[in-house]
Amino acid sequence: MNVPASKKFPAPLRWGLLVWLGIWIPVYWHAWGTVNFLHFCDIAVILTCAGFIFDSRLLVSSQAVAAIVIDIAWTVDIVWKILFGRYLLGGAEYMFDAHYALWVRLLSLFHIAMPVLLLWAVRRYGYDRRGWLLQLAVAFVAFIASRFTDKALNMNYAWADPFFHRQWGPAPTHILVIFMFMLVVVYLPTHLVLKQWASEPKRT
Repeated sequence: MNVPASKKFPAPLRWGLLVWLGIWIPVYWHAWGTVNFLHFCDIAVILTCAGFIFDSRLLVSSQAVAAIVIDIAWTVDIVWKILFGRYLLGGAEYMFDAHYALWVRLLSLFHIAMPVLLLWAVRRYGYDRRGWLLQLAVAFVAFIASRFTDKALNMNYAWADPFFHRQWGPAPTHILVIFMFMLVVVYLPTHLVLKQWASEPKRT
């Protein structure tokens, strides 16, 4: 059955995000290359926009699980650097790298807008409780794919964890360790909070 118009994401938002992708993808591709799109944050941008454009609450819910905590952590890192001159967590260093044009770096401010947009969407239109399972699948594939990138990039910490800067055993063991970390520390708690805080969308 067709989704009632009252339950669809607003058309201006959907078109706006389509335009955003048309600008953001080529700019990021030119600045950092195709491998950069393996970053969880970049995957979240693409899947979030796709969720809104194609009116998929499942995709939007999956990225609410994936991105809200990570984007807030990124924002805190930026603010900490500005206030205290050092990074609290790390991962946002490129924002102060003058090798990249300022306007290109400013496109990364999507990290600030994403949590607000996602929280509004799941609160207003409902949280699909299958979303966290979809994100687990996305994350697992991304971790494995990241292992085949340049070790120096340490894409998604697939080579060394962000806290002790070491690899936990052979590649399969390390991937499993960091995957379980994301599951236990980020994805599951976020899923449980959203499940209680946001309504479940009605099936059509």
